[in-house]
Amino acid sequence: MATEPVNVNEYQELARRALPKMYYDFYAAGAEDEHTLKENVKAFSRISICPRILVDVSQIDLSTSILGYHISAPIMIAPTSYHKLAHPEGEIATAKAAAASETIMVLSFSSNSTLEEVSASCTAVRFFQLYVFRNREVSAWLVQRAEKSGYKAIVVTVDTPKLGRREANIKNKMIAPQVKNLEGYMSTEVVNDKGSGPQAFANSYYDASFSWKDINWLKSITKLPIMIKGVLTHEDATRAAEIGVDGIIVSNHGARQLDYAPATFSVLEEVVHAVGGKVPVLLDGGVRRETDIFKALALGARAVLVGRPVIYGLAAKGEDGVKKVIGLLKDELELTLALAGCSSIKDITRNHVRTEHERPQSLL
Repeated sequence: MATEPVNVNEYQELARRALPKMYYDFYAAGAEDEHTLKENVKAFSRISICPRILVDVSQIDLSTSILGYHISAPIMIAPTSYHKLAHPEGEIATAKAAAASETIMVLSFSSNSTLEEVSASCTAVRFFQLYVFRNREVSAWLVQRAEKSGYKAIVVTVDTPKLGRREANIKNKMIAPQVKNLEGYMSTEVVNDKGSGPQAFANSYYDASFSWKDINWLKSITKLPIMIKGVLTHEDATRAAEIGVDGIIVSNHGARQLDYAPATFSVLEEVVHAVGGKVPVLLDGGVRRETDIFKALALGARAVLVGRPVIYGLAAKGEDGVKKVIGLLKDELELTLALAGCSSIKDITRNHVRTEHERPQSLL
């Protein structure tokens, strides 16, 4: 690609060229037939934007806050694994880009840099993503380290009793690096006679019995706010709000778990209605354009999380690539707000979008 990318999608091709096939497939692929992977992106196209005219948009304010923490735009960095497979500086580069972009990074448990190393690298507001282990002492130890290192929230992933069947990883015999955050505490070596390294690790250590009652256990071991990531239904959103979580992330794990699960955008409004404003709802999955972000906000999301595009930017151009991906989305979003007749994020309402099932009223 001879010229600089002019949109986020173009970074994917740069990443494909830069990475070994095994690593590119690890980031890009989804579960089984990848139906949900495709739907995560396509779902946004089924809603149109209804602009308002003759509104003063000479000044645009993209800023918002998540759990009381100010961010420059409603765009956060989603937790994704093994950033050093994309770039030698790994999560350190991503965290520095988050700080420069004035946004929140959710650090993956499966990072190639320890949570302490990432914390020491920059001033970004950081949340820590947690899996619950069969040995609960491991999870408690990770939470304690996150608290001590200045992380501001725990994001517990709740859609992974077992790892989804990611056939690209199986074909490539994907070998995952050792889990840096567990180094010196426990061995993470697993016997992998079939499947992939990540699948063998998850099936050996993650707790398939983790259930709603265990959210209370998690709340009992930390003073940090707890968000749950992986909600896709009205029923689970209602239960989460009732049990007292501090935030909900609508997510299908980047379409890497259950294929034919719904696209996250397609169930966003259902989840928003279920919680009734009790806790913030964030959207994860399929965001590639600023119009995706605008539509998500119109349906009630407080912000979106961006995963693969950040990895693609990192693979292509390191820290600068991550900053450019976030910068492109912010620049596009500012333009979309202006064209839609909104001077701030708070001005975006449900009336600014129309689903394919809704039709404008006509005068008879």
